[in-house]
Amino acid sequence: VFLGPRLILWLRRRRIGEETTKTDSEELNHLHGVKNGTPTMGGLMIVWSTLLASLLFARLVPSVVTLLLVLCGMAAIGFADDWIKLSSARKGMRGRTKFLLQWIVGIAAAAVLYAVLRVEAPHTGVADRSLASAVFLPFLKHWYFYLGAGFMVFAAFVVVGFSNAVNLTDGLDGLAAGSAVFCSGAMTVAAYVAGHKELASYLFVPYVADAGEVAIVMAALCGAMLGFLWFNCYPAKVFMGDTGALAVGGVLGAAAVATKQEAVLLFAGLVFVLETISVMLQVLSFRLTGRRIFRIAPLHHHFEVSGQHENAVTVRFWIVAAFCALFALATLKVR
Repeated sequence: VFLGPRLILWLRRRRIGEETTKTDSEELNHLHGVKNGTPTMGGLMIVWSTLLASLLFARLVPSVVTLLLVLCGMAAIGFADDWIKLSSARKGMRGRTKFLLQWIVGIAAAAVLYAVLRVEAPHTGVADRSLASAVFLPFLKHWYFYLGAGFMVFAAFVVVGFSNAVNLTDGLDGLAAGSAVFCSGAMTVAAYVAGHKELASYLFVPYVADAGEVAIVMAALCGAMLGFLWFNCYPAKVFMGDTGALAVGGVLGAAAVATKQEAVLLFAGLVFVLETISVMLQVLSFRLTGRRIFRIAPLHHHFEVSGQHENAVTVRFWIVAAFCALFALATLKVR
C-alpha cells in the first residue's frame, strides 16, 4: 500500500499502459474504452511483497525456495509477455513459446518437490517415500493413489493450469485479485493443517514436513493481494498484467502440490476453474458446431456484455469465491 502509488506513478510516467481496446469484440472494446492506457505490470507489487514477507518470516526450506522460484519464473514469463504487448504491435508472446516456458517452470518445480517432499499417511502416521507421488482424494479418509513418475506431469499440469486460469480470470477490475485473496487464504489454512502433525492426524489429512512454512508464503501472498486490491478495485488505477496473473496462479498451484492439498485448491479456486472451462467449452463448441455457448468467453465477459455492471459481476464472483473457499476448508473435516 505504501509503495503502490510510487509504482503507479512510475508506470504512468513511462507510459506503460494497457491497450484495452485490442480485443476481437467490439462490445468489449466499447465497454473498456475508458480504461485505455491504465498502467499495467502492477503484478510487480504482488511479487516483491510476497518475496519480501516470505524471506523475512519463512524458513528457506526446499519447498519454500521452490515456491518462490515458481513465483519469480512465472512473473518473468508474464513480464516478457507484457513487454512485447507494449513495445510492438503484437498481442504478446507467441502462445506456444509462453506455454513451453510455463511447462519448463512447472516440470522443474515438480521434480524438486518430488525429491524433497516428506509425507506421512494420515491413517498410519508413518513416513513413506512413495507418498510424495500420491494424490489424496477429498471426503475419503484412506483413499489415495500413486502416480509414480507421472506425478511430475500431474504436478506441472496443476502449476501451469492454475497459472493460466488466474490469467484468464484477470479481465475485470479486482476480479482475479479478490478471488485470489479468498483462494490464498484457504490455502494458508490448508497448508498450516498439513504441516501440524496433531491437526493433520485428527483431520485425516496427510502430514507434510515443512508445510507450515508454505503456509507463511500463502499468507504473504494473501496479504500482497489485499494490498494490490487497494489499487486494482473498480475503477482500477493499475492492472496486474500477465506479470502478476501468471505468478499468482503458478505459486498457488505449486503450494497445493507442496502440501498435497490439490483438492483444496480445486475447490477454493473454483472461480478460476470455471472461467477456464468456459473458454474451453466456447472453443470446442465453435469448432464442432460453429456456434458459441457464451456471448463472449471467459464467463465474466459474458455477464458483462449481457448488461450487468462490471462492479456487480466482480462482487458476485467474489461472493462465489468466498463460498468456495469455505467449502474447500470444510472438506478438511468432512471425511
